[in-house]
Amino acid sequence: MDHKKLKSLIKPVEPDLNLFDRRLAECIKHDSPLITSIARHLMRSQGKRIRPAFTFLSSRAAEFFTEHTIDASLAIELIHTATLLHDDVVDDARIRRGMETVNFKWTNLISVLMGDYLFAKSFRLMVSTGVLEFVSAVSVATERTSVGELRQIEETSNYDLSEEEYLKIISDKTASLFGVSCEAGPILAGKNGKIRKQFSAFGEKIGLAFQIADDLLDFVGDVDVTGKEPGNDIISGKVTLPLIYTLRHGDKRKGREILKILGNGADKSQFKKILEYVTEAGGIDYAYRRAFEIAHEGLAMVKGLKNSVYFDSLLGMVDFSTTRAA
Repeated sequence: MDHKKLKSLIKPVEPDLNLFDRRLAECIKHDSPLITSIARHLMRSQGKRIRPAFTFLSSRAAEFFTEHTIDASLAIELIHTATLLHDDVVDDARIRRGMETVNFKWTNLISVLMGDYLFAKSFRLMVSTGVLEFVSAVSVATERTSVGELRQIEETSNYDLSEEEYLKIISDKTASLFGVSCEAGPILAGKNGKIRKQFSAFGEKIGLAFQIADDLLDFVGDVDVTGKEPGNDIISGKVTLPLIYTLRHGDKRKGREILKILGNGADKSQFKKILEYVTEAGGIDYAYRRAFEIAHEGLAMVKGLKNSVYFDSLLGMVDFSTTRAA
C-alpha cells in the first residue's frame, strides 16, 4: 500500500486525525499498568484510520462537522478495535498489522476483556454526544457486525455459498461500521432525512468494496506489506468472492479437483494450485471489477456535494481503499 499517497489524501483532515489520535490515547489509558501497557501496544499497532478519515472527509465536504464529530468517530473506532481483539482470539491469530496480537503477547482472556473495556469506553463516548439517533445507529451497526461475524463462521467451508450471501455477510461484518461512520455527519448535524440515507448508503458501498479488496489480499497480497501470509483464508475454510466466482464459472473438472482438496483441508503447499485455478478462471479480475463497481455505486450517492479539497480527497480515498490489494 502506498503510504505516501494515503498521507496526501488525508492531508485536508490531518488536524482532525491528529486530535483523534490524542483523544484516543487519552480515552484508553488507565491507572492499571496492564491496561496502560496494552493501550500503548494498540496505539503502536494502530491501523490506517480509514473509518475516521471517511467520517471527517465526508462531514467536512458536506459541512456537517460538529463539536461531537471527533468523539463519534472515536466511539466507532473503539468498537472496530474491540471486534478485532475478539476476532484474533477466535482466529488464534499471532500477528496483526505486522505486530504481535494482544492474545499472543498476553493471553486470550486478556484480549477478550480488553475488547470489553473498549466497548464500554465506546458506549460512554456515544452517550457524551447527547444525540440519541447516533447512539441508536451505532448500536444497530454493532449488532450487525456481530451477526456478520457469526454468519461467516456458520458458512465456513460452505463452497456452495452464493455471491449474494457473501455480500450480505460482509455488508453486516464490515460495511455496517463504514455506513455509520459516514452517516455520523448528517446525524450529528440534525439531518435525518434523505441525505442521511444517502451518506449511510455511500459508507455501506465503500465498506463492501473495502472488504472485497481485503479478501483479495489473501490471494495476491504481499506478506511484507500486509503482515499476513496469502492463503490463510483458503486454509481456514473462509469462502470469499474470488473463489465463489471461480467455482461457478471456472473449468468444472478442475473445480471438482479443487473442491476435493478443499474438502480434505487444504494446506500451504496446495494453495499455489488453488491460486492458479482462481486466477485462470478470472476470479481475481472479477473481484477487482466488483469492488470497483460497488465503490462507484457508492460515489453516486454523494455526487451532489460541491467541489472542495475534502470532496476531492474523499474521491481519492474511495479508489485507494478499494484497490489496495494491487
